[in-house]
Amino acid sequence: MNATTPSAPPSPPAPSSPSSPQKILIVSAHPESDSLNASLTDFAVGHLRAAGHEVRVCDLYAMKWKATVDADDFPDLAPDERLHVMAASEDATLAGRLSADVAAEQEKVRWADAVVFQFPMWWFGPPAILKGWIDRVFTAGFGYGPKVPPPYSEGPLAGRRALVSVTAGARGTAFSDRGIHGRLADVLYPVQHGLFWFTGMAPLEPFAVFEANNLPAEEFETAKQEYARRLNGLFTDEPVPFRSLVGGDYDHDMRLLPGVEEPGIAGLDLHVRPG
Repeated sequence: MNATTPSAPPSPPAPSSPSSPQKILIVSAHPESDSLNASLTDFAVGHLRAAGHEVRVCDLYAMKWKATVDADDFPDLAPDERLHVMAASEDATLAGRLSADVAAEQEKVRWADAVVFQFPMWWFGPPAILKGWIDRVFTAGFGYGPKVPPPYSEGPLAGRRALVSVTAGARGTAFSDRGIHGRLADVLYPVQHGLFWFTGMAPLEPFAVFEANNLPAEEFETAKQEYARRLNGLFTDEPVPFRSLVGGDYDHDMRLLPGVEEPGIAGLDLHVRPG
């Protein structure tokens, strides 16, 4: 949805001028070019470039991205050879023999100082095309594996920031601590912790636009104001303080050691360092 601009809207916060330009990759996943998600992507690109950053966009639907991992991703795999995905992906990654589309996306991630995901919440997760991008791009030997640094730590993609910008049709209260959908942080845990932090990227608190199916123009302007603030803090805001696997909080079975957490903490919050 490209919302209609109301008369005399307030201007978004001015983008901060970085001491040195940063490189930002935006991965956008929505099939409609006139959608709210497309508008948020366009806004982020303009705002970040105005701040002096270099921005690349992967519009997965426009790219007609192939979402499924299969033998075509590994050109050296023999036609009669059984596909063991982790082993095949590691061999192809380390040999520089992945399919050209996957290799190109990996190079974009390597190039970036920050990665932004823009997507609608569909069935409590990203659209299949974005999940397929994750599945195919973050191969063994690139995002994880025995020959790269350990997960949940200063992993192979350490030093990069990561931000999820998500839209949802439900009201925000439904994604709260007592909301029927569960906390947004818990719903997005597979992306925030299982992808970003697993590979070493530092995830920021997610940005969300709720009740997105019929967003009035004035609320879209308010959303842009808040998104601008979050984009301004892409390299300065504190990331979610997930615990490191190698920081002494876990045993050799990757279980949190007894007594590390504060009293009353349970569930996924166990894996966040106390403030």
